[in-house]
Amino acid sequence: MNREARAFLRHTIATLAYRCSKTLRDAPADFATFKTDQTVNTPLFLLSHIADLLEWALTAIRGEPKYPVTVIGDWQLEKQRFYAALKALDDFLASEVVIDASLEQIFQGPIADALTHTGQLALLRRMAGAPIKGENYFIADISTGLVTEDQPAPKREF
Repeated sequence: MNREARAFLRHTIATLAYRCSKTLRDAPADFATFKTDQTVNTPLFLLSHIADLLEWALTAIRGEPKYPVTVIGDWQLEKQRFYAALKALDDFLASEVVIDASLEQIFQGPIADALTHTGQLALLRRMAGAPIKGENYFIADISTGLVTEDQPAPKREF
């Protein structure tokens, strides 16, 4: 298995943790159910879907791809599930266990989709009247393996 590709995917997952954590941090109590209209998913639905994507990615790299069938919980439960799924995926990638999937496909499918939905959460924060600040992510303190809710403070917001 290509160690460089594995390391890059782990850094991508840490980037997802950093960016999504920013959209979740200090969100108003009613943000989870915010809806602009009937055609737009709620933040709660999006966060649950991101956790599903991460859980699916883990089953795929284990060689048993199966999309989870989940019942959406409350906001706190889905946040916990998101971070647990990030950790499980990162732990597997950090191990020496053989990966039984194309890392490129894992990136282009579930990981890229999770990043897209993270952007949607950021947009919904703005639309809900609780915008997050822009940030220079190039200099952000993103560290491989740091996939918890406890993320470093931004270095340069605007």
